Amino acid sequence: MSVTNQTALILKGGRGGRGNAHFATSTRQVPRFAEDGEPGEERELILELKLLADVGLIGFPNVGKSTFLSVVTSATPKIANYHFTTIEPNLGVVKNKYGDSFVIADIPGIIEGASDGIGLGIQFLRHIERTRLLLHFVDVSGLEGRNPVEDYYKVNEELKAYSKKLSKRTQIIVANKIDNMQDESLYNELEKVAKNNNKKIFKISGITGEGVEELMDYVSTQIKRLPKEELIDNQVKEKIYTLEAKKEDFEISKEKGRFIVKGKKVDSIMRKVNIEDYESLFYLHRKLDEIGLNKELKKQGIKEGDIVKIGEYEMEWED
Repeated sequence: MSVTNQTALILKGGRGGRGNAHFATSTRQVPRFAEDGEPGEERELILELKLLADVGLIGFPNVGKSTFLSVVTSATPKIANYHFTTIEPNLGVVKNKYGDSFVIADIPGIIEGASDGIGLGIQFLRHIERTRLLLHFVDVSGLEGRNPVEDYYKVNEELKAYSKKLSKRTQIIVANKIDNMQDESLYNELEKVAKNNNKKIFKISGITGEGVEELMDYVSTQIKRLPKEELIDNQVKEKIYTLEAKKEDFEISKEKGRFIVKGKKVDSIMRKVNIEDYESLFYLHRKLDEIGLNKELKKQGIKEGDIVKIGEYEMEWED
């Protein structure tokens, strides 16, 4: 649901039939047939739940996203010093010192090849599609022998492969684990990348809390400035359903001396009548005449005694 009391037509139900009483007239006071209803649409649907969050945390596994979430919110994600500790999305609510609040979503780490189904993170990226801001966590400690610059580009490549729209979302680089930073040059190189890509960068330590308050103050100001993601795609035109099919909604072909009639309208008419009942059969001929079928058959040279096939039924033409 996008707005309060919103409704959506997923499947169109079949138009209801009419009972015997509808066909009662002064000359037919006891009608012997009723009109059946039309079948409704059938379709297999896959429904996806997308969590609503203002801020999304992205990055490789074990870069400190879960620790950060536990520090700035009351969320209690599983935290351990190994990859893929987080195996499902976690949500937390941040309340800043001014009383404002916003929601953060932490997803499992994204790895190279995620857009091709490798790892866990790509399965949950849909949960941050509604976010306004992304915090891209990068480990600059150097303890795992990773290159922060390469990690930054690899995650963004996977993000772009998943969704170009999401890859263009406002992104802040979070250089995490500075308390264990072995080589200052790792951060310096990442800082240059941030500057070249016009990205804001913050140095923090989720463990000691260094730089976290400054980062969250900045995030709070950005959340107020950035517009919310539109939940309704205004470019998609709503499908308009009508009760009546168009006249001449049929096609006629010849096959082995028979006139084969196909089309939604004629199929709809045939479903509503009892072909074995005389009154119903008379009603059928009248409806076929109303949609212009009889006229078109004559144009195509039908003669007395020729066979007309509509759906599963074959009838002999009588003028």
